[in-house]
Amino acid sequence: MTVEDSKNKPATEAGDGIDRRNFLSCMAWAGTGLLWSMVGGVPTARLIAETAMNSTTKPGKLEEFSFVQISDSHIGFNKGANQDVAGTLRKAIDRANSSAGAKAPDFLLHTGDITQNSKASEFDTAAQLVKGFKSEVFYVPGEHDFIDDGEQYKQRFGKGALGNGWYSFNHKGVHFVGLNNCVQVDAMGNIGAEQIAWLKSDLAGLSASTPIVVFAHIPLWMVYEKWGWGTHDGAQALALLKRFGSVTVLNGHIHQVVQKVEGNVVFHTAMATAFPQPVPGSAPNPGPMTVPAGKLESVLGVTSVKVARSHGHLAVVDHTLDEKA
Repeated sequence: MTVEDSKNKPATEAGDGIDRRNFLSCMAWAGTGLLWSMVGGVPTARLIAETAMNSTTKPGKLEEFSFVQISDSHIGFNKGANQDVAGTLRKAIDRANSSAGAKAPDFLLHTGDITQNSKASEFDTAAQLVKGFKSEVFYVPGEHDFIDDGEQYKQRFGKGALGNGWYSFNHKGVHFVGLNNCVQVDAMGNIGAEQIAWLKSDLAGLSASTPIVVFAHIPLWMVYEKWGWGTHDGAQALALLKRFGSVTVLNGHIHQVVQKVEGNVVFHTAMATAFPQPVPGSAPNPGPMTVPAGKLESVLGVTSVKVARSHGHLAVVDHTLDEKA
């Protein structure tokens, strides 16, 4: 078991010389241990492909491919932590396009908080920026996208989804499940009985050998209860995933990289594209964190995920915006 918490400092201050990107990748392949690594956040945008959603077909034969995750773009935010969130989102999309090297990623997952205030103009700006991504984009909402019952989000990014925005699809032998857990109980995320019942039905016909990727905005496991960084009924959803040999759970919301590997389940929260938040417990409250001039892009980024037939788990690697492609 390995624990690395940067001594309660943001990654920009740790100075510990650890190559976090390679370390995370190795831990993901190994499928064992416990790792905490703190950094920053990200997102993107385009319309969900209705033909891919809620697929009733079997996942099929596993093939090698890669995809990208971004989160927390907060288009409309304009304070000291980042006065150009559109610019950093644009850079994140450029980074996402090059994250897999010569071969482009098959698609991108956006894990919520596309906007700051769910305004139509904010969704418009995000949609235009994400058009720069070269392939399909799949979304789940964050709490900032679900203001006023999420109508703007549903109209623009949730068409074809079930309930208040959940769905599933298969891609090259992997089963993907998008959840909406931003209907909150107090400060924490919440999935709800209807969505959990759907998840149970969705997973029922799958072989235990099928790799599963679950993506949602708020972490499904309890990262830091005091700040509400967890999902009230996440354990119920995770119980349904225990029988599978390879499960990867991707989240955003906390604007920093935190990875936990527990048995066959890899939990990973992404950096934001907008601004970082404090390491749990290092500040009185969560919220936008201002970093020294010139350091912002070192705590913002994208996550790339590689699926390989020769490994039981997916390799998860984080790339900061200041990293050379």
